[in-house]
Amino acid sequence: MLIPVILSGGAGTRLWPVSRSAYPKPFMRLADGESLLYKTLDRALAVADGGHVLTVTGRDYYFLTRDEYAAHPQADLDRLPFLLEPAGRNTAPAILLAAHYALQHISPDAVLLVLPADHLIRQLDRFAADVARARALAEDGWLTTFGIPPTHAETGFGYIHLGAAIAGREGREISAFVEKPKKETAEAYLAGGDHVWNSGMFCFRADALLQAAAEACPAVHQAVLACHAAATSHESPVEYAREAFLAQPDISIDYAVMENAARRAVVPAGFDWSDIGSWKAVSELEAESDEQGNRVRGQAILIESSNCYIQSDKRMVAAVGVKDLVIVDTDDAVLVADRERAQQVKLVVDRLRADKHEAAAFHQTVHRPWGSYTVLEDADDCKVKRLMVKPGHVLSLQKHHRRSEHWTVVKGMAKVRVGEREFLLNANESTYIPIDTLHRLENPTSEDIHLIEVQCGDYFGEDDIVRLEDRYGRVARG
Repeated sequence: MLIPVILSGGAGTRLWPVSRSAYPKPFMRLADGESLLYKTLDRALAVADGGHVLTVTGRDYYFLTRDEYAAHPQADLDRLPFLLEPAGRNTAPAILLAAHYALQHISPDAVLLVLPADHLIRQLDRFAADVARARALAEDGWLTTFGIPPTHAETGFGYIHLGAAIAGREGREISAFVEKPKKETAEAYLAGGDHVWNSGMFCFRADALLQAAAEACPAVHQAVLACHAAATSHESPVEYAREAFLAQPDISIDYAVMENAARRAVVPAGFDWSDIGSWKAVSELEAESDEQGNRVRGQAILIESSNCYIQSDKRMVAAVGVKDLVIVDTDDAVLVADRERAQQVKLVVDRLRADKHEAAAFHQTVHRPWGSYTVLEDADDCKVKRLMVKPGHVLSLQKHHRRSEHWTVVKGMAKVRVGEREFLLNANESTYIPIDTLHRLENPTSEDIHLIEVQCGDYFGEDDIVRLEDRYGRVARG
């Protein structure tokens, strides 16, 4: 039984300011309006047996991910179980935990197809054909990966050295995994024709993978077993005891298992593939350029400029007399970078984190399980937000020690609790929540509601939220 395993998370630092840790690369929307995660689910469902797809993601991304899945017409959420990580622990723990879950709760004959959620593949028929080749190898006991035939001398990817052909199957043995090479070495790999890029996608029987892990990395295997046993629930979403989860080594499946396994194979891919690892890669997705090689998504005016990529969802961007630039404009940040140095955008995020700047993690619009809020003003004496609450959702029962709040409904009807009093607020009606007063906001209707929230006080941080009840299982503070 083929069960795709979607690995979704990560910071996506090279695609800042669109990708941020609270809303990372898998949730980025491409020009067609679909996210990378949605596209990954789409191709997973196309090859999954019985519609079963297993997702491993961070706890903070669970509700965002469910929303993406719920929008897919073929998705049955009862067949899309989630394993939630309390922190990042690389791909080996994630995939091995998925193998244990699949064997115990889906099928004893589970064959896993591991798909990172931040890759783009457009040739779905070719993808399905290569998955069938990889599955045939996996069912024979091979630990199989997909290799991407290189199109240029890339130094940002690991490589796989192709070994002998496998009799009776459309695949090759893996001679060696190779680290990210220097430019001269990458050029030699490209010319030689016997190396492929390591895609990070895999196919193997779950039982064969666990046996290989027990032999190749017994310490990792034992830590994963302990973590699996410490699951707080085996019903989706599955969560793990934090201490047991953090006791697992932070190691990739390549280092832990694949580099040391006895039976490992690679299927050279016949499909198109991009890991969209930089803004240069994003720019190349745009189908059309003008006569000067410029590509634009959104609104832009370019004068005597060439080979630039400009993305702006709302504002007009003007560029005069420039070349070879990436310009990305969002609500609260603008990136200007040399196209050939786009990989170094992650250094911007490193600096933001060092300075403890919120732009490293959050957008102006912040997504929450119940909906979202957009910061309209953030001053020393007040903070103004626009809240959107989804139908049937409710914010936590909470209070604040250092701020009061004013709520005005601008669209829809809200159910409000202030202290011990509960009442309805219609559009163009307001209420006031004093400091240290319990309050809660709920959407009892079938449509989104929108409110303006004005905070007054001497501190407006999210850590001045004391939660007494919360439908989404969030901690008492924060």
